Amino acid sequence: MNNRITWLYNEFNQVGKDYSMPDEVAQYDARHADFRDVEQESIAVLDALGLGKNDVVIDFGSGTGTFAVQAALRCATVHAVDVSQAMLDNAKDKAEQAGVSNIAFHLGGFLTYEHDGPAVDCVVTTFAFHHLPDFWKGIALHRMNHMLKPGGRLFMHDAIIEENQAIENIAALIEKLASAGGNFLQEDAEAHFREEFSTYDWIMDGLLSRAGFVVESKNIQDGVLGTYYCRKQ
Repeated sequence: MNNRITWLYNEFNQVGKDYSMPDEVAQYDARHADFRDVEQESIAVLDALGLGKNDVVIDFGSGTGTFAVQAALRCATVHAVDVSQAMLDNAKDKAEQAGVSNIAFHLGGFLTYEHDGPAVDCVVTTFAFHHLPDFWKGIALHRMNHMLKPGGRLFMHDAIIEENQAIENIAALIEKLASAGGNFLQEDAEAHFREEFSTYDWIMDGLLSRAGFVVESKNIQDGVLGTYYCRKQ
């Protein structure tokens, strides 16, 4: 994005948990394992997208690198993008342990990553888009659209909320996470909805459409967790 914009949203300013801290990053995988199997989730997404050996993928908010590593095992190149150097360092270690060398690691985010290569086949983001306020989500989606080939795919999974019974559904999710991971997950979820920028599904639907995407599949689990498979128009 044009670096002359002095009022650009600072996506490097950590919202919620501070994942610029190596100690937080070191505990990330173990804590999330209490309520999800990220590796199996990644494999399922890759299967659904039908990605193969000639495909190039950008993973925004790549975190500790679980998805990037799984994608690298079956794709030509993966660009792992994260605003946390500590996350990228962890992901590099994970890639080395897995024996993959086709991941390019980039310190950046939805608004600051500049893709210099040819247009890519797929963009993926999981539990990262909520770090942006809605206006900047729209800007980010336009940027992702420009990075994709015609007909390229976008996968998004995040806290995206149905308006009907939103408060009740969020409370139920927090209770479920507390049961799975105790006080840590409860406090983490409460901080998420208090301080971060999850949005309604009808807002996300409009942002995607205006950015040039067709939603091919949408599911809002328990009224709170949204999964979108989209294609560039």
